Amino acid sequence: MIVFLVGGESRLMDALITKMEKDGHKTYLLTGKRDGRGKYRRVFERYNFPYDSESVREIFTNVNPDLVIFLGAYDTNYDWSDARRESVRYTADLTNLLSAYAFKQNGRFVYLSSEVVYGRSYSSDIHETEPASSKSFQAMAILQGENICKSYRDTREMDTRVLRFDHMYDIPRKGKADNNPCFQMMLEMLKTNQIAANSRNVFSMIYQSDAVEFAYRVMMAEHPKYPLYHISSGEVISQMKLAELIQQNAGDGTTIRDDTVGEGYRLVLDGRRYRKEFDGKIFVPYEEGVKAVVEYMKKYSSSFLQREDTGAGWGNRVWRLLVRIFRMLAPYLENLICFIPFFMIHNRAVGSQYFAKLDAYLLYVLLFAIVYGQQQAIFSALLATAGYCFRQMYNQSGLEVLMDYSTYIWMAQLFILGMVVGYMRDQIHHIKKDDQEEIGYLHGQLGDMTEINDSNVRMKQIFELQLVNQKDSLGKIYEITSSLDQYGAYEVLFYAAQTISKLMNTEDVAVYTVANQSYARLFSFTSPTARKLGNSIRYPEMEAMYTDLKERRVFINKTMDERYPLMAQAIYAEDEMQIILMLWGLPWDRMNLAESNRLTVISYLIQNAVVRANRYLEALREHRYLGNSSILEKEAFTQLVSAFFEAKRNGLTECSLVKITCGEEKYLEAAEVLGKKLRQTDYVGMLDGGLYVLLSDTEEKNALGVITRFAEAGYESTIANGEVAA
Repeated sequence: MIVFLVGGESRLMDALITKMEKDGHKTYLLTGKRDGRGKYRRVFERYNFPYDSESVREIFTNVNPDLVIFLGAYDTNYDWSDARRESVRYTADLTNLLSAYAFKQNGRFVYLSSEVVYGRSYSSDIHETEPASSKSFQAMAILQGENICKSYRDTREMDTRVLRFDHMYDIPRKGKADNNPCFQMMLEMLKTNQIAANSRNVFSMIYQSDAVEFAYRVMMAEHPKYPLYHISSGEVISQMKLAELIQQNAGDGTTIRDDTVGEGYRLVLDGRRYRKEFDGKIFVPYEEGVKAVVEYMKKYSSSFLQREDTGAGWGNRVWRLLVRIFRMLAPYLENLICFIPFFMIHNRAVGSQYFAKLDAYLLYVLLFAIVYGQQQAIFSALLATAGYCFRQMYNQSGLEVLMDYSTYIWMAQLFILGMVVGYMRDQIHHIKKDDQEEIGYLHGQLGDMTEINDSNVRMKQIFELQLVNQKDSLGKIYEITSSLDQYGAYEVLFYAAQTISKLMNTEDVAVYTVANQSYARLFSFTSPTARKLGNSIRYPEMEAMYTDLKERRVFINKTMDERYPLMAQAIYAEDEMQIILMLWGLPWDRMNLAESNRLTVISYLIQNAVVRANRYLEALREHRYLGNSSILEKEAFTQLVSAFFEAKRNGLTECSLVKITCGEEKYLEAAEVLGKKLRQTDYVGMLDGGLYVLLSDTEEKNALGVITRFAEAGYESTIANGEVAA
């Protein structure tokens, strides 16, 4: 399955990537930001694009994912400190993602929500049908995301699934904040060595690894009964109990402050709908989960404590405020400083014979209007007016200056000229800025197209390389399985085990042929371990394996039961089970869906050759006998014996050849009598020197028992392995 993960860097993202890769899914990632500096686990392809980019649709079209997972409430790309602004961006991004993925008719879109959509206390566990009660902008945005998914499900018939996690917690990333109760109480302990707890406040938490396992089952379900599930441990814990667990693992010096007041607060999600359908089991209890969080945060406590926590917060805030004020006033201070030389030039020019007509203030206002725009032009005009009036009061009183109409005419032309030039400058600046934004946008689009094209080229090259060279590619598998065609029909069953061993990268493979409705006989094997079930098995009694094989599924021994192989697959012909392939020697991490699919593909590719060989051996029994007897003709029997002993030399089977001592006239009689003492997988035939019996899957020491049974029937016989092998 092609899985497309959407979200910022976090431990949850890493856990999802690991889970998808472990189960053999091809994973892609949309980071939601331009820079590629985030710390993510390795994925097949990573796209560094914001969610609102127009290129998202093209990315979805190129990747064509079967499953899209949006981290939603747990996406670290959103800073909820300014929740009002961020909520708008959040809903817009989700809408763009859904609309871009709407082209996929059979795709799944999974949205991760949380318990924050419920903003009040509930007396009982909260069922999925309970209406939400969001209060904060963050909670309303997350709830709106659920509603958007529901809208697309109802109107566009998209397969959208919403998973609400109940207070999910985990070991935090170093220096990264979290909002789960365990992190918040531990952070308080690091700051003050105290933990405030209210024994009447109760909730339920679920460890991240358990949450991922629970969510994975819903994500992979073909047709779940509901579009919304609560992912909850169902284990209620109070603030006081959680504080005691933290204190227990934090060591001495930590105190608990009892803040038990009021009616208390209860928020626990009801997970019965999920458990009824998927039957989840919690693997990390509170004791283990809280201990892991406490130990990690204590070890890296300095990364979680900010400057405010060390007592320097007030001075730091004042300094940042002063810097902000200075930056705001800097243009005005520059204007004021530049006014001084123009004021001095104007005063000198007034009494000059050559520069009396020069208006230095007009040049001053024009300069700032051209450089800084209308706002600074008005401020410089005010300063120039003040300087002009001050200079006029050298020879006149203030009242005379104010009553002089020429003062107002001068002021009017100064302000009009400054404002018009400043306005023109601002308009030109805005036009240039708009052009630059448009050019930047087009460059961004071009960059997106280039990056997507480069990504497609890389994937194309990877797929080509995989197809040609990779050991588990279809091309390589077909190349190896096609090598079975070079063997005769009587050899294929032996070398099928060797081929599967090579492709599945295990030394322990056994091939059993189905003798009847009850028994399967060992035909070939690649190691002593592979034959540990014995030469003959009653496969219907192996219920766990037989159920999967009967449904034509790959059996995976997830419980590591020693009575079964680690993996098994049946090969059918005309709706009848003909061959059972059994594998041992597989590590636990390879007993997954990917290996199962690979074994299925391999089985289908070798099916024709194996079934043809099996039918040929049956044909030998029915059509290549002497007359109506059970004795194989010399040519057919020679080929069969050669195939068995060649496979024996290659370590693929065990066999013995027994020579019957009797006259030629008694061959038919001996074959009839001795045939009753042989298995279905044994053969009687002619070779140079007389009548022989080929005992399949029988060592020489076991052949001695067969010789004894022959003697009891009145026929002497000897082992002839040496002369045949020579």
